Amino acid sequence: MASVSRMTRFAVIAASVAVVAAACGGSKSDDKKDASGGSGGALTGRGPITLATGKDTSGNLQNLVNTWNQQHPKEQARIIELPEDADAQRQQMVQNAQTKSNAYSVLNLDVVNTAEFAANRWIAQLPKDQFDLSKFLPAAVKTGEYRNNLYAAPWKTDSGLLYYRKDQLDKAGIKEPPKTWAEMQQDCSKIKGFNCYAGQFEKYEGLTVNFSEAVNSAGGQVVDDSGKPNVNTPQAKQGLDFLVNGFKSGMIPKEAISFKEEESRRAFEKGNLLFYRQWPYAYALSNKKGDSKVVDKFAVAPLPGLNGPGAPTLGGHNLAISQFAPNKATALDFIKYLTSEQTERANLIASSEAPTLASLYDDPELQKKFPYLPTLKASLLNAKPRPQVVRYNDVTTAIEEAAYSALTGKSTTDQALADLQNKLGQLITP
Repeated sequence: MASVSRMTRFAVIAASVAVVAAACGGSKSDDKKDASGGSGGALTGRGPITLATGKDTSGNLQNLVNTWNQQHPKEQARIIELPEDADAQRQQMVQNAQTKSNAYSVLNLDVVNTAEFAANRWIAQLPKDQFDLSKFLPAAVKTGEYRNNLYAAPWKTDSGLLYYRKDQLDKAGIKEPPKTWAEMQQDCSKIKGFNCYAGQFEKYEGLTVNFSEAVNSAGGQVVDDSGKPNVNTPQAKQGLDFLVNGFKSGMIPKEAISFKEEESRRAFEKGNLLFYRQWPYAYALSNKKGDSKVVDKFAVAPLPGLNGPGAPTLGGHNLAISQFAPNKATALDFIKYLTSEQTERANLIASSEAPTLASLYDDPELQKKFPYLPTLKASLLNAKPRPQVVRYNDVTTAIEEAAYSALTGKSTTDQALADLQNKLGQLITP
């Protein structure tokens, strides 16, 4: 999911200002130098910059920008807030690029859009030699690459998790969460009074995510390693059949066909679901006292799959520099600041948004505050990206239409996958 809400702690932010200051840039003499682009060419120009981003539901981004601005009075950063909807964000960024506008300096880019923006030369190549990529989660780094070059720095990541009612499994004598789809169905048969499972199945980007997870968790691939569509396969059929048969059997409630992230979260918090698939952002919200009926009653685990733990879909956002920005050297330093360990740590504490630096997941202090971090790290290490293709917007629309048609019974899984294979073949050029 693009947004993750959450526990803004102003006292922590205030205390973190001094901590992150060291990450804000070099000395004054360093500030006067242009950034060498390394393999990506020179990124020159210093002065004010902007950050184009979706709505900041975390409430913490402005705090991070304020800290940068305190340290860089002549290179101020300003947030330009785009719509909350991911498609609308992309549309505005595309329009800005197509007109070669210099209004946006740094783009908070959804991980699925890297290939499109890089291929169209709307964003500048970043110098790999100025980022210690070995410290970042490998899957997150991959989402910022196009043709083995770095175009976007990994900033915030995401991966699907299985939320489950631990209190109910304990009562039933079930000691561990399910690792396979069959185990999950068996657990549901032992516990009455709940709908078994849900995800996000409305015809939107979330359905592409859930479909991809089902296919990958059955051992398939939506697009193979050579870049060719690969959905008309036995593995893809097993994945889609899991979802289709779930609706037919009642394992997945009928109303879940209209679930997006928030609808599924509310169903779980009302106590209607035993298991459901969700992003990490919901952990803090569901444990917030008030309307939630599941406070301290649930836990998270890796998603189950056909024969063992599944392969979740990778989400998140990366930071790219607009090809048309005038102050690219400042923009590069700003990206380094936001992706530094001090800043990512402060942002995790303030917002519970998943960081891209691997070491933060192993920090005992952070694990105490966020017990799900080890599980999330394991999930991220096994996560798979959505198709990394130039025409992603067309590809995801095709996936949504095919999957929705099968889930609603308008086509068989065989026909839906055959049609999707044909459509993707027209859209994807390896």
